Amino acid sequence: MSQRASKVSVRQLSQVDAQHLAAIVADRSPEAIAWLRAAARQGVPRAQAILGQRLLSGEGTARDEGEALHWFALAAQADDLDAINMMGRCCELGWGRARDAQMAVYWYRLAAARGLDWGMYNLANLMMNGDGVAADRAAALALYRCAAALGHAKSVNVLGRFHEEGWELDADPEQAFALYRQAALGGDFRGQFNYARMLLQRGLMEQALAWLRRIPDAATPAFMRNVRGWLSQSGHAAVRALADEAAWQEAAA
Repeated sequence: MSQRASKVSVRQLSQVDAQHLAAIVADRSPEAIAWLRAAARQGVPRAQAILGQRLLSGEGTARDEGEALHWFALAAQADDLDAINMMGRCCELGWGRARDAQMAVYWYRLAAARGLDWGMYNLANLMMNGDGVAADRAAALALYRCAAALGHAKSVNVLGRFHEEGWELDADPEQAFALYRQAALGGDFRGQFNYARMLLQRGLMEQALAWLRRIPDAATPAFMRNVRGWLSQSGHAAVRALADEAAWQEAAA
């Protein structure tokens, strides 16, 4: 980035054209944070929401859940959909405040009602578990379907689980297989695992191994640890060998 500064003035901000500002917002460097802070302080909701995300992830700045919540709250008041959903995440996971599943449901309902796929998915997850709301698997299924129709890969993967397990509908392994494939292609690491698992059941070893090798690129350490245990107990030597590959050892650490 050409402008390197710890602070950005209102004058500097006003002189940046829309294309340059979009490039700054997409950046994750410490210099970009200065521009995001300047825009956030001037009341730009998108900048506030993105700054909150950076503060949660620690990208380009120190992680600060409390400050992230502050910016999400301001952006949510200005009707930024992503910020509304992130208010739900903060309530659900106790980021920057005490955990409150009922308030998480409130925020997710707002985001879902406005058509945000992540709001639908997050609300459905709470409904599945009866967390902050009465358990309602049928209502959760409807939400997952709506989010999946918008291309939400994680919701597509959960739909696959519904079809595989026969939750709220007749079990359909072939439909589950197709949905897992769709989720895997969409980049969801759980979908990649489920698709690989079903490929193994069909004896398609090389395809399964190829998908399993993609998982460390995006999966959480907790998921990696669980799947690594599954790999190590596989009846296939080639699958067991994956557990000892460097990518799996590092990602599961």
